[in-house]
Amino acid sequence: MPYHHRGDASAQADKLSGIVEESDLYEGFAPHVETSEIKSLDIYNVPKQTGKEPALRSFTEIQQQLQQGKKREVKNILRENSWPINSPIRSQLWPLLCGQHLTKQNTLDGFYWEMVHQVFGTTELSEKPIMLPAFVDATHCLPYHLTSTGRAVADRIVNVLGYDCPDITYSPVLYPITSILLHFMSEEEAYICLAGLVGSKEKVFINQTKLLHEVTWKTVMQIAKKHTKSAISYFQRICPGLKLERVFMDWCWWILAGLPFQHLVRIMDCYFHEGIKVLYRVALVILNLFHKECQSNNEWSPDNIKNDIGNAMIKFCKKIPVSPAKLLHAAFSIRGLSSQYISRIFVKTEMLLKSRSVLNSGSKQLIKSRSSDNLPTSQSQVNIQMMSHTLTIRELFTLWSWLPVRITMYQPVLLYTTEEHGCSLTTFYVRVEQHEPTLLMIKTCNNEVFGAYCSSRWFERNVKDDRGQRQAYFGTGETFLFSLYPERAKYPWVGIENDKDLGHSSELFMAADSKMITIGGGEGQAIWMDENIRFGKTDSCKTFNNPPLCPSGDFEIRVLEVYGFVGI
Repeated sequence: MPYHHRGDASAQADKLSGIVEESDLYEGFAPHVETSEIKSLDIYNVPKQTGKEPALRSFTEIQQQLQQGKKREVKNILRENSWPINSPIRSQLWPLLCGQHLTKQNTLDGFYWEMVHQVFGTTELSEKPIMLPAFVDATHCLPYHLTSTGRAVADRIVNVLGYDCPDITYSPVLYPITSILLHFMSEEEAYICLAGLVGSKEKVFINQTKLLHEVTWKTVMQIAKKHTKSAISYFQRICPGLKLERVFMDWCWWILAGLPFQHLVRIMDCYFHEGIKVLYRVALVILNLFHKECQSNNEWSPDNIKNDIGNAMIKFCKKIPVSPAKLLHAAFSIRGLSSQYISRIFVKTEMLLKSRSVLNSGSKQLIKSRSSDNLPTSQSQVNIQMMSHTLTIRELFTLWSWLPVRITMYQPVLLYTTEEHGCSLTTFYVRVEQHEPTLLMIKTCNNEVFGAYCSSRWFERNVKDDRGQRQAYFGTGETFLFSLYPERAKYPWVGIENDKDLGHSSELFMAADSKMITIGGGEGQAIWMDENIRFGKTDSCKTFNNPPLCPSGDFEIRVLEVYGFVGI
């Protein structure tokens, strides 16, 4: 079979998986797929071939582009090449795309089967049902066209991933993604692909906590209010009491549970390379198409949909009136939807949810979500008490309540301190620059204590733009300033509670070179330190709208400490 492209090792893995070979007229699919269902799909809206279309790109071409670091070119290829649903290219293409996001050493030969044996005591596939992890949404364990054996394999993969990644606490889309992967590859390959998606640092693919799940659908809702205004206005007009939240809570199921399988597969071609922003774009197109159909098709008239727009949306997706190619073309034609814009909305939404200390899960009861619920372990507290010259346990708890919720799941570790490592910016970079995020703590010779939560790696000071120039400033809106003594205060990014474009001066988060470090800018620098980490100054700045963090403005550093987080 073509998806066994890893030779004898892969063949052996399939023997271990308990999957039996079946005759398969559609060579692109794995043997644990019910191909008769796929062959009966209505492959509609496929334009007639004229003979003038450019040839579809091959796996080898895409692999070469990725090896050369040409990710933008690969992105365009994936968007434009409509490989048939049964194309064997995906058995190699999808593992290649997902593999570029891997960060952990869980792809070594035999790792997956060792985990299977450790969890289940055998590599034989049990005939008894497997209890799924708590992070799975039992109402959305979508198998698509997997056989009963394929479903058992999906159950096993998700279980093993739960053991390998204990930080996953809520991830309803993980099971459907597992099922989709298994249509084109072996069990072990599907696991490795999931490990890449879950562990990705540069891009978001799969949310893994309730907080981030809610932040995501609220981000989609905020983007839709700007980019699909007519559709939103129409829904609110025909349903005056409609709460948009009820509609957008299910946004991902429009795609994963609603769209025909051939549409979903083409979306996945792009998603495995670009991340969740692909799904954002598709969701916006679905909204606009649904709105258009509501005005011209009696099936979607106001009387028929106003009582349950959410359910009507999924029914509409099952009958979506455009081809996969047209759907993707429309999705990628949306202007003004850059990754930076999406990230800004996402960060703002997360910060607002956290500041309210409440997650509203629709009709479910209100659930508190405070950072202080995930306090550092007692051992971490002891370590900080012994090593820190800036933090008491009380101050540590205060800082913890200000951190992004997902960060509080990890334990703090002291990366750099002038008391032990000396006063050198060079040493600072060597010990700190690859860590993200970091907490920077300053204690002055006047005993003032203040600092910053720095959202990005200090290594980004070396990153160059398309013209080969180093960027002056970097970082994201998660960065914030704080003061612990003599006053306690947090100064978040001004953009969090302001929807207006505040200009370049409001996004000067972090800057650094061989001579200095700066945090915050615009008519002043919130924190500036020299190359010897001895003298500094603090001013008000537009990025954080903060007062000077110490009364004199200028300060002499008694100790600088930088903390990272274990396991990120």
